[in-house]
Amino acid sequence: MHETTSTRSSRTAEPAPTYRWGRLALDDVGAWSGLVNHLAEADGTEEFYQPEDLAEELSGHGVDPARDTWAVWAGEELVAWTAVGCPPTPDHEGSGRAHLEGGVHPDHRGRGLGRALMDAAEARAAELVAERHPGRPAHLSVGAGLVGSSAQAMLHRRGYADVRWFDMLARPLDDVPPAPAGTAGVRLVSPAPEHEEAVREAHNLAFKDHWGSGPAAPEPWHERWVGRSARPALSTLALDEDGRVLSYVLVGEWVERHAYVNLVGTVPEARGRGLAAACLVRTVREAAEAGSYDVIELDVDSDSPTGATRLYERVGFTRKLRTVAMRRPLPL
Repeated sequence: MHETTSTRSSRTAEPAPTYRWGRLALDDVGAWSGLVNHLAEADGTEEFYQPEDLAEELSGHGVDPARDTWAVWAGEELVAWTAVGCPPTPDHEGSGRAHLEGGVHPDHRGRGLGRALMDAAEARAAELVAERHPGRPAHLSVGAGLVGSSAQAMLHRRGYADVRWFDMLARPLDDVPPAPAGTAGVRLVSPAPEHEEAVREAHNLAFKDHWGSGPAAPEPWHERWVGRSARPALSTLALDEDGRVLSYVLVGEWVERHAYVNLVGTVPEARGRGLAAACLVRTVREAAEAGSYDVIELDVDSDSPTGATRLYERVGFTRKLRTVAMRRPLPL
């Protein structure tokens, strides 16, 4: 792509701005956060990120900002961006995968920026998949925002198909549900540093039958475990008498006064005992008693094989919005 381009808007007769193309860097995280949070409000996705969180993304394991990100500026304003990620492990079906994310400021849509960004990101994603998963079937995945969004329509035109829908659920913290019965012989505790590997192993077992998931490698898992947003004091583990992790709820904070459940899982042989519900109830209680939160939120696959949505509804969560995940296969 050219470093500078000039295009004409299809919606106005006035000349469009001159755009400067570059890459995202640590010095840009303030502007990046401002754009991401503006898009979260404008598009209704509620996907807010602080500069510190984005700085962690840029310095994450396997990320090369100079090759895996793009930024488009109009003067001093960041108006569009995209980034590519490719997990080091294939998914549980043996497929390589790369994820694309990004956005264009509403005032600069309709000028070809999204198309140009996708062209660049898709080409880089194909390179990463070929490097990390040679010879495997593979796909590109994109979160298209709310069902019916302009991004969804654009991705359809590029050959992506709707493959899954995710619900954001929320629960106020003005009351605490009763603890479920049936957890005899199980201790509910907050995770500590020594639990990191055991929870990773439990997570890989718990999500082996979940759509789109793959084994969590040690390095990305560690970054998640110690990240700025992690809130271990609100998180809960269910341990058996031998200290084995049977179920877990891992919580973060991305928006002030909003607790967010990043992960919930139960190893297959411990399902049906109410352990995830017990962990969730303890986590809700911890968040309520902390006094620093007004709401607790999470996202759930609407087709979860474990019936997770029913569990969350029993604990008092209700749906706020629905987003769509899209995929496009990569040629072998």
